[in-house]
Amino acid sequence: MSSVDIPREQWATRVGFIFAAVGSAVGLGNIWRFPFQVGQEGGAAFLLIYLLFILLIGFPAMLVEFVVGRRTERNPVGALKQIGPGAWQYVGWIFVVTGFVILSYYSVVAGWTIRYTILGLQDGYLADAGEAEAQFVELASGLDAIFLHAVFMIAVIAIVAIGIQRGIELAVKVMVPAIIIITVGLAIYAATLEGAGDAYGYYLSPEWGTIAAEWQSILPAAAGQAFFTLSLGMGVMITYASYLGEDRNLAEDGAIIIGFDTAIAFITGLIVFPILFTAGVDPADPGAGAIFVSLAAAFGDLTLGWLIGAVFFATVAIAALSSAISLMEVVVSYAIDELGIDRVTATLGIGGAIFLLGIPSAYDLVLLDLFDLFADQILLVLGGLLLVILVSWSLANLAIDELQRGIGDLGPLGSAWIWAVRVPVVVVLLVALALGILDYYEFLTGPFAEWLGEQ
Repeated sequence: MSSVDIPREQWATRVGFIFAAVGSAVGLGNIWRFPFQVGQEGGAAFLLIYLLFILLIGFPAMLVEFVVGRRTERNPVGALKQIGPGAWQYVGWIFVVTGFVILSYYSVVAGWTIRYTILGLQDGYLADAGEAEAQFVELASGLDAIFLHAVFMIAVIAIVAIGIQRGIELAVKVMVPAIIIITVGLAIYAATLEGAGDAYGYYLSPEWGTIAAEWQSILPAAAGQAFFTLSLGMGVMITYASYLGEDRNLAEDGAIIIGFDTAIAFITGLIVFPILFTAGVDPADPGAGAIFVSLAAAFGDLTLGWLIGAVFFATVAIAALSSAISLMEVVVSYAIDELGIDRVTATLGIGGAIFLLGIPSAYDLVLLDLFDLFADQILLVLGGLLLVILVSWSLANLAIDELQRGIGDLGPLGSAWIWAVRVPVVVVLLVALALGILDYYEFLTGPFAEWLGEQ
């Protein structure tokens, strides 16, 4: 069966598309990764640079993925086959592989959020940081982690198998408003804590000396976070835009999506830092389990911390689910468009394969880092870099023409967008890729080599 024999779905409403894109962006990257990235990179200094990069890097790059998806009405592989001359047509595979790999361990981390939601409701959280870390190490791997990984993947498979309108669109119309309401409520609660004043000073008052002294670390970290949090380089925005009609204003939709995503990330900081400062926990504590160690310990030190913690981790779990369905849809859309497989069969088969690939990440944290660093710092950036080079340098007229659909004549703004992609976006992604390769090499020759030696 050829792909053209299968009718292609579209979003039922504009709100459904926007919520789906927001749900993809608002996941573990925002509620898990963002506050601790801020902590490690100097607080408000990082926040300021991050917000600048959202505008200068994130928005132009998002429009690139939007125009490719809507123009071709295909998944990343099919899209690049249409518009990519020669070897460029194979770039789409990077996006599909990236989504597949990221979801395999993302689901494991999402399983931790489920476990910590239950933990808060059952036994509460340990206030001692050492004990909290030992508890996390015990819970993060093993049969329980594999079981919760399976539970999460079943939920993802069920939503994606139902379809675009009745599955993904309906789910995000519930999940995204829930995330917004709960995060705002938690931020109001955090404002009442005794450490809120110091936390806001740390989070909202940038020290220019910190930027001047640490810019070599802050700049690539902020650029990478801006790209990651918007689900760019994963093929998600290409896939979601492929279900759009031609009358949509891509620039307006992109601005709304980025606005929601950035607002939720910002509000998350207003929740996390007052809690950490009140409990006397260092916001710069690093590691994949930072939110499950530092923040859990802080909840253990607060009055009604078990309840606040359970609500917080439940919110993270919901956000993770809204992102996970978008990653699954990237791979499923490939199977539907290019292989002619029906949605239910494709979702079940791909979901099962992703679950199996995730088992090593649930077995040992070192293996999770092995997948995470490779996908997030190499594959994701490489795919995004190659796409923006192709579109901005070889397909500029096609891209501007597609962006104008639903907007009208852009005039000089079209050229300004293309040059914003050609220079700052490409340069930042090149630097991020070089740093990512270096970090991965250091990981392979350091922690991973030590782990292999112990086996």
